[in-house]
Amino acid sequence: MTTDSFDYDAALRACARGDQQALQMIYLQDGKRLLGVALRIVRERQLAEDVLHDAFVNIWRKAHTFDVNSGEGRGWVYSVVRYQALNVVRNRERETQVDEEALESMDAAQLDHLSDAFELKHDLGRLHDCLSALDLPRRNSLLYAYVDGCSHREIAERLNSPVGTVKAWIRRGLTALRECMG
Repeated sequence: MTTDSFDYDAALRACARGDQQALQMIYLQDGKRLLGVALRIVRERQLAEDVLHDAFVNIWRKAHTFDVNSGEGRGWVYSVVRYQALNVVRNRERETQVDEEALESMDAAQLDHLSDAFELKHDLGRLHDCLSALDLPRRNSLLYAYVDGCSHREIAERLNSPVGTVKAWIRRGLTALRECMG
């Protein structure tokens, strides 16, 4: 089937009705060219393949928004791929800029405070030892609060204890950890 004889508008209407075969037909018709569009924008094969996948998910989900009066179906499909690729490029540029800006904004004093992996492992070992020294209710209260992100009420339910008791366990557990980590 040539590009001229393929009815993109009908295929998009079929996608909007939930016809998966219509989406497959669009892919078979133009998948290679659409991959080329994505590849020219993102410049990495694997990333272009991801873009194409995400674009086809968007085509499937948003086919009902295609309006024949606003343009041709083929152009709409290509624009979905193009916008998906451009968004990926923009997002990658933002990530790079943020990382570089964060490093540049740190002065020497801040960099001196960064721990190396050995020191971090040592501190985590001490934390483990200090947590092990706590009684079970205090340790569990702290872990539920700071690892699982539970509220005092949720911790009380998990431990079948009054909320006030849980608050005291957390407060005393933190005090004991501070002293131990000293």
